[in-house]
Amino acid sequence: MIVRRRLLVQAAALAGAALSSRAWVSALAAPLVLAGLVAAIAGAALAQPMLQSEPARVFDAPEANQGVAIDGRSFYAIDNSAIGRYDRKTGAKTGAWSGDPKVYAHINSCAVVGAELVCASSNYPATPMLSSVEVFDPVRLVHLRSIPLGHQVGSLTWVVKKDGAWWAGFANYDGKGGEPGRDHTRSALVKYDLDWKPLAQWSFPPSVLARFAPYSTSGGVWGEDGLLYVTGHDAAEVYVLRVPAQGEVLEEVATIAAPIAGQAIALDAARMLYGISRKNRQVVAVRLPVVRSPK
Repeated sequence: MIVRRRLLVQAAALAGAALSSRAWVSALAAPLVLAGLVAAIAGAALAQPMLQSEPARVFDAPEANQGVAIDGRSFYAIDNSAIGRYDRKTGAKTGAWSGDPKVYAHINSCAVVGAELVCASSNYPATPMLSSVEVFDPVRLVHLRSIPLGHQVGSLTWVVKKDGAWWAGFANYDGKGGEPGRDHTRSALVKYDLDWKPLAQWSFPPSVLARFAPYSTSGGVWGEDGLLYVTGHDAAEVYVLRVPAQGEVLEEVATIAAPIAGQAIALDAARMLYGISRKNRQVVAVRLPVVRSPK
């Protein structure tokens, strides 16, 4: 029943329609209708090319629960209130930080920005949703400062810097951790200036929202190709998106299959993507294919 309901939520997101409670009951009771909805989901998923990644390395890291960040020498495995630093070549652990879970309830992701480790944090699953940016020294692995964002358009799950601006992914959920009147379709990308004043906002395309359901975006990074690489909560996929020249909906370019479990990711200039296997508490490195972005 849970699987059927999730499929129906995905189909509704693809169609852009809200089903009535009577329609829900009818659909749940009708296998033929369910089959049609599943077919619609599959068809929409194939609307953009499905590319394949190439597995490269796997590293054990007990902190690999929320995501991973990288710099030239290290990768950083992220947990709710802990960070482990590891050598990218050998996998040897080189440092660690842990904080009070009452203060750092849910660090969702981190990214190395210049000489700092910048992390997206929230009070998930508490509501109303409150978000902050937590900044660390990646060398000493000490907390430097907090940037409280308060109540935003969702729960902050990732933040990166590009072209003199901050780009932040905000999650909304259908169930646990969600707010009344918001579901996964309200997930958004927000661009801020360097003083954290919002400049622009985009929603995710329906086909990607359907893959997020009933959760949301968990990771996002910019590639050297100018495209945005985004993950959901648990699907073994990376969604390649483009900011439109006009309009308020991100454009889907491709989907890449990758042996990761959604969550926060990192990408280097050689197109080596780092993600996590949450179940195995491992950091997984894969090489991404070149993505051809139609003009």
